[in-house]
Amino acid sequence: MPGTTLPSIPHYVPAPPTAENLEWADLPIIDISQANTPEGRAELAPKVRDAMRTQGFLYVVNHGYDQAKNERIFDIADLPFAQVPEDEKRLFAGNIKQTGSYRGYKLRRYWHIENGVHDQLEHYNLHRAITGDQKHPKALQPVLPEIRAFAEHNHFSVLHPLLRLLARGMELPEDTFVNIHGFDTKGETYVRFMKYYPRSEEEESKTKNVWLKGHTDFGTITILWSQPVSALQILSPDGKWKWIRHIPNALVVNAGDAMEFLSGGFYKATIHRVVQPPADQRGYTRVGAFYFAMTDDDVKLVPFAESPVFERVDIVRKCDDADAPTMEQWRKGRTSAYGQSELKRKDEVVEEEVINGVVVKHYN
Repeated sequence: MPGTTLPSIPHYVPAPPTAENLEWADLPIIDISQANTPEGRAELAPKVRDAMRTQGFLYVVNHGYDQAKNERIFDIADLPFAQVPEDEKRLFAGNIKQTGSYRGYKLRRYWHIENGVHDQLEHYNLHRAITGDQKHPKALQPVLPEIRAFAEHNHFSVLHPLLRLLARGMELPEDTFVNIHGFDTKGETYVRFMKYYPRSEEEESKTKNVWLKGHTDFGTITILWSQPVSALQILSPDGKWKWIRHIPNALVVNAGDAMEFLSGGFYKATIHRVVQPPADQRGYTRVGAFYFAMTDDDVKLVPFAESPVFERVDIVRKCDDADAPTMEQWRKGRTSAYGQSELKRKDEVVEEEVINGVVVKHYN
């Protein structure tokens, strides 16, 4: 970043971590700094492979940002919501359903949750290039270089090492996945800042305390910067919803649909949801910082069938290779439909919709 003095912005004060005894998911912690050497990658690859084959989630630590940089990112993450007037937000609202892109704002009450209740969260999405053809609100202008640096850090210091480890886990050349995740190529990998607002008791009752239904992410890898408000749950292999514990300055990483497609089901896109926080954190807002990774737009989402692992396990395809969508088709279909389409109830827990010929499940 140019210069030594950062622009002065308001400090976001998050909620204290919960003191409640919740049923936490037992996720492995990966020291990504070890991925800098061949020996370190050889040690980490089986751990990452096993995590993404079973739970689909893991923690990353020692990623290169210290606590001060972490706090600065959350100060920046709150700017699009706390420092941008409502009329200006509407000027930068994305045309999500028509474009299949999340660029710009998703304003509150866009997604239908349940029983006539709509969401109470906002998010602002920036294409990873940050200063390309996307325009941004006035409050963000002074910190755009920092957001660009944040995007590059996620992409090259976290995403690429993880992709190399995932390729090793499938006994493929290390750069197999890296080569289809360009930073300057045509694609929609983006930075997201998000803010959840408390809901009324009536809304909680009508939705059974669920803020976002159980779903999978549609990209390859999601990087969530851990924050103190406990609300994220994953559907664990034993069929129970378990909470994601906050670890200061750690990253919560999960695989999405595109990685499951590319790996022939070897890696799992795990169902996760957002629920009402525990009692000692209610009344607080919940600010999040994310990096949603996708392959280049033109990549066809078919398995890397040449992987030697498929001599030992079966390839699982969600559709015939000839019918498989490209990354662009899949993310546009999922983005346009989410929270807007009518879901078909399969049973008391599962609802379904069909995107590009593939069945997508949502869990209550």
